[in-house]
Amino acid sequence: MRTRPSTVGRAPNGALRAVDAENDNDNDNASIEPFDDVSEPGTPNHADHAHGLNGMNGASAANGTRQNGTQSDTQNEPLSPDDPLAPLPFNPYKGNRGLTRAWHAMKNSLAGFRVAIREESAFRQELTLAAILIPCGVLVPVEPVSRVLLLGSVLLVLIVELLNSSVEAAIDRISLERHELSRRAKDLGSAAVMVALGMCLMTWLLIVGPLVVHWVKAWL
Repeated sequence: MRTRPSTVGRAPNGALRAVDAENDNDNDNASIEPFDDVSEPGTPNHADHAHGLNGMNGASAANGTRQNGTQSDTQNEPLSPDDPLAPLPFNPYKGNRGLTRAWHAMKNSLAGFRVAIREESAFRQELTLAAILIPCGVLVPVEPVSRVLLLGSVLLVLIVELLNSSVEAAIDRISLERHELSRRAKDLGSAAVMVALGMCLMTWLLIVGPLVVHWVKAWL
């Protein structure tokens, strides 16, 4: 049994009415498309209201999910190596404690002295100067505080030279190419050595100088 297709229309009083397809063909302008708004005039559309609520709830849920996802990503994101809060990498050479650590530290220090004597000509020259000045500082008749200043100024030169050599070795380890920052770092280390040498010279002139002048006058 065949039935004629029909469409849904609206009567003047707002009720639904069926419109035959044949009448639609005769009068297209009078036909109303299916699923048009059939609510009473002046009454809110419940479908639109529900759709709006669903959209708001969906947007809120999406925002909440996005925020939770962002917080979760922020909490779970691994720290970069440059982050100050990132844990330091494990160093197997830092695991020793007590006397074992002191023993290994002493061996490393002696190895550093051997490398400095073998590889650094400036350190060899300053070590030769120290071999002359340290016995003189021990034998010169001065007050204990002055003796400490004489010996300390000589040892300070050796300390600064070792630090300067370590900075130069680290820069050469990174790169051997000529770079402004590399040159600046090496120049600053060399300036530190010069300041230490100047301090040593000033200390010896102020403390030992008057004694030498007195000895020369007594001898003449």
